[in-house]
Amino acid sequence: MKPIQESVGKKPMLGWFIFLVTLVVVFLLGLLASSIMERRAESVYAYTPQVEHEQWEPRNEVWGENFPREFESYYNTADTTFRSKYNGGAMIDMLEVDPRLVVLWAGYGFAKDYNQGRGHYYAVEDLRNTLRTGGPVDDKTGPMPSTCWTCKSPDVPRLMNEIGVAEYYAGKWSSKGHEVVNPIGCADCHDSETMNLKITRPYLIEAFERMGKDINDATHQEMRSLVCAQCHVEYYFNKNRVKGSAFVQLPWDKGMGVEEMEEYYDEMEFKDWTHALSKAPMLKAQHPGYEVYLKGIHADRGVSCADCHMPYKSEGGQKFTDHHIQSPLNNVANSCQVCHREETDKLIENVYTRQDQIIHNRDKLEELLVRAHVEAKKAWDLGAKEEEMKPVLKMIRHAQWRWDYAAASHGGSFHAPTETGRIITTGVERVQEARIALVKIFHKYGFTGEVPYPDITTKAKAQKFIGLPMDKLNKEKETFKKNLVPEWDKKAKEREATYQVKVQ
Repeated sequence: MKPIQESVGKKPMLGWFIFLVTLVVVFLLGLLASSIMERRAESVYAYTPQVEHEQWEPRNEVWGENFPREFESYYNTADTTFRSKYNGGAMIDMLEVDPRLVVLWAGYGFAKDYNQGRGHYYAVEDLRNTLRTGGPVDDKTGPMPSTCWTCKSPDVPRLMNEIGVAEYYAGKWSSKGHEVVNPIGCADCHDSETMNLKITRPYLIEAFERMGKDINDATHQEMRSLVCAQCHVEYYFNKNRVKGSAFVQLPWDKGMGVEEMEEYYDEMEFKDWTHALSKAPMLKAQHPGYEVYLKGIHADRGVSCADCHMPYKSEGGQKFTDHHIQSPLNNVANSCQVCHREETDKLIENVYTRQDQIIHNRDKLEELLVRAHVEAKKAWDLGAKEEEMKPVLKMIRHAQWRWDYAAASHGGSFHAPTETGRIITTGVERVQEARIALVKIFHKYGFTGEVPYPDITTKAKAQKFIGLPMDKLNKEKETFKKNLVPEWDKKAKEREATYQVKVQ
């Protein structure tokens, strides 16, 4: 092989070529080194604490001083523009969309008002505005217990730590209005020292203990779902632990399936309310999203809630979890397509197909339940006795529990479509059994006609049908928002002005 000097001497252009290539390579290496140094500098800046605060600091803005990217992405939950085929981030009046719900919840707060929830940013505001919390005039009035704040704010773990869990659960919802003012955020899920994911609601820890499990053994990937399970679960208010306090409790002692929880409730003869028409002892499913998710293929494959609803993103050389908690359908590239190679339109079509199929059957179950409640009322009007109605009412209870379990899990038609479909099918079976039993009661009391289906084509008609005084309820709410809410905000501002935050 000839020495390079000889080759260059014979071909001067080769020398210039080598020089230019070397120049380009050195330039590119310089850019790479500069980029690496810049990213390292950004990394140091991004994770250098700017302020020091307490573990139970409830203000997301204060945590945001140390983690600006996460904070900024979290506040995108204020965006309500995205709306999918059935849900999304926009507020939807579900009673207007589906007036049958009013009849299904007759005698319960959800018949007054039920809106599709907006983002976490609005958690406190929407709870204040809903008619379900009534129109209290002071800290001792209103229909709901203090417990109703539990999933809405990092002020909740702060209060539990300051005054004790039992005292937090005591009293009316209005008694904690001046204390709970910050929307769901950082302190709900993170340890302030390490930023590790943390369970801040004691009832989830207790539920694991009753099942013989230690939640501290959960992996980081499991924690990326368990922090969500602090709220997106089925629960009830246990008023028997401490007098005057309504503790949140998860009904998982017999298992985490719909039948096991039903058995748990039946054994203790628990009911959320007595139906205003049928007099059935009803169960109100809350939002068993976690339990339904566990029945689906994504949980089976080890995919967490955060993988889809809070996927990782990169910005300025930093990889972090996107805290814009939202439907994956509004972020298909970073959620679904990390694993799935299909086109965006195809993936969305797959979701809608599953939802369409489930909701079609769920709507039919709703109609049958409305008929069953109205027919049960007719049986009472005919003079039916409690002993002959009891098995009928139990079947109605079980049927609506299944409908509500499927509906209240929200994403259940996608998270676990097979299980959700099965639950709805068993609900249809039970409500039809109840209606057959009612026909026998009708014949016993000489009624052979058909009980007419009520005109509930609008929310207003449905609420009138069950006897709700909507004008009165709306007036009370407006008075509450005008008079009491400003007092709450004033007291909260004065209290938070005393919090110690140390600038580093």
